[in-house]
Amino acid sequence: MPMIKARYTKPRDKRDPKHDIAAMLSRVTAEILHKDPAVTAVLVESAEPDDWIVAGSGVADLKLGTFYVEVSITEHTNLKDETTAWVRRVYDEMNALIGPVHEASYVLVHAVDGDAYGYGGLTQNLRWARKHG
Repeated sequence: MPMIKARYTKPRDKRDPKHDIAAMLSRVTAEILHKDPAVTAVLVESAEPDDWIVAGSGVADLKLGTFYVEVSITEHTNLKDETTAWVRRVYDEMNALIGPVHEASYVLVHAVDGDAYGYGGLTQNLRWARKHG
């Protein structure tokens, strides 16, 4: 099931939203991509605003937050409209949690071949075959 990685700049003068980000990503992934939260893993890492550079300027100097979020899912398990909605919602919710964010904040969906992706030592296609075989 999904592996989500999020990297974001810590908001200045605010509490660190790490757990809120993880919860939001799991919730939005279940709601929009229909993925089981019981096997959704989320890795959330913060970065110092001085260490995140966009177009040659640090986002700290711009007084903006930024982030990069990616999810790996099995290809052909979601429609284009679902992945498009997921990208939009993640952007909007990250903006609400750490914003205002720089427009150069990124959301990526990796739709991976089911023979090249899995968890617990089993590929997604093998899991599907065992379930439907």
